[in-house]
Amino acid sequence: MSSYDSGLTRLYTDFRGHELWYFIISYIGVLILQDSYFYFTHRLFHHPLLFQKLHQGHHQSRHPTPWTSFAFDPLEAVVQSLFFIVIVYLIPLHFITLIAVLITMTIWAVVNHLGLDRLPLSFPHHWLGKWFIGPAHHSLHHLKYQVHYGLYFTFWDNILGTQDPNYERKIRE
Repeated sequence: MSSYDSGLTRLYTDFRGHELWYFIISYIGVLILQDSYFYFTHRLFHHPLLFQKLHQGHHQSRHPTPWTSFAFDPLEAVVQSLFFIVIVYLIPLHFITLIAVLITMTIWAVVNHLGLDRLPLSFPHHWLGKWFIGPAHHSLHHLKYQVHYGLYFTFWDNILGTQDPNYERKIRE
């Protein structure tokens, strides 16, 4: 019998279990939690003692392509998947919400690995876009390993000083 069948997870399928606002809040909340988890594990993967074992394969592409978004070292994939294994035991989530997060993560990763030459450098850097990671932001991470560790948002990079200090100027040029 699975953890779901035993009622150990917080996953549910009945739409009557929560109001519509909960689906929206839980989706956004999981994205924020995943971004935080990703930021700190990703930054840890760049530590010199761990980089070669956990993350070097992803950085084989100095100029990322959409395929780069699927290039994970096996241990890195395990560590990143732990987030979802834990989250389904902690937060009540409808299966559709979980699927929506997984689809968002996949599309976001592919878009962010399009590289600098696939979209305008200024994309998506309007007032709202400065809070989100886009291809230009993540491409700099592949060129300069010590900056831009986030997955969806620039929050942790800005707060913890891992935002490239020249990034704002570079995207305006």
